Amino acid sequence: MQTTVSNREFTTALSDPDTPAPKGIKGPDRKKSAKRFDIYRNNVVVGLIDALGEIFPAVARLVGEQFFRDMARLYIRANPPNSPLLFRYGRSMPDFLATFEPVAHLAYLPDVARIELAWLDAFHAADTSCFSAADLGAVPESELDDLRLTPHPASRIIRSRWAAVSIVSTTRSGASLADIDPTAPEDGLVTRPGYNVQLRRLPPGTATFLQSLIDGARLADAAEAAGRDCTEFDLPLALRAMLEAGAFSQRREEA
Repeated sequence: MQTTVSNREFTTALSDPDTPAPKGIKGPDRKKSAKRFDIYRNNVVVGLIDALGEIFPAVARLVGEQFFRDMARLYIRANPPNSPLLFRYGRSMPDFLATFEPVAHLAYLPDVARIELAWLDAFHAADTSCFSAADLGAVPESELDDLRLTPHPASRIIRSRWAAVSIVSTTRSGASLADIDPTAPEDGLVTRPGYNVQLRRLPPGTATFLQSLIDGARLADAAEAAGRDCTEFDLPLALRAMLEAGAFSQRREEA
């Protein structure tokens, strides 16, 4: 198949089955090739739908496989890919879900999609060692308050007005959501300390604590910020969650 049309025209026609094949599309025999284009277009759309299903498996299970595929077609039509890297596709899915009326009753769905994007980013993040309990124990007590840490490339903080962390974990495992109150706000942490991505629900105040450290705050200042944000904040519990998850890679050297 040969083409003399612009990239924009070609891409637009690929993502919308109601758009006629561009006039410049020709087959090897130099004749118009609308049928070949339709077959190619269908293969491209199916490939994109499959890619979205792999990126958002929890979303797909929550709405049902066929509904997800039909919804994905509408998403692709409105949001054609702008990169040849399929794992980068779907960045606007959370915003799409937030305005897609048929799933309005699943108000937590956009946050579920955000977590799944964070999961994908963590999977593709660079490998590095994690700051461990032994590393923390080696810091002199007199230096603990001033300790600054470098975040692990895979670390992502999740803050949701819904029980999105539990919903994603439970849905991906195939378990029932019957015991989950979707209206309960949750904070979560996505990491990949080894080969496998991990998603964990964080204790109260820990998200503020970790985000402050990620932003470059001293340990003492991060703990103070978390205490202001949440009266239930427990520093030892937060440190344990941080170290078990491998949220940081090393001590940050002062400039």
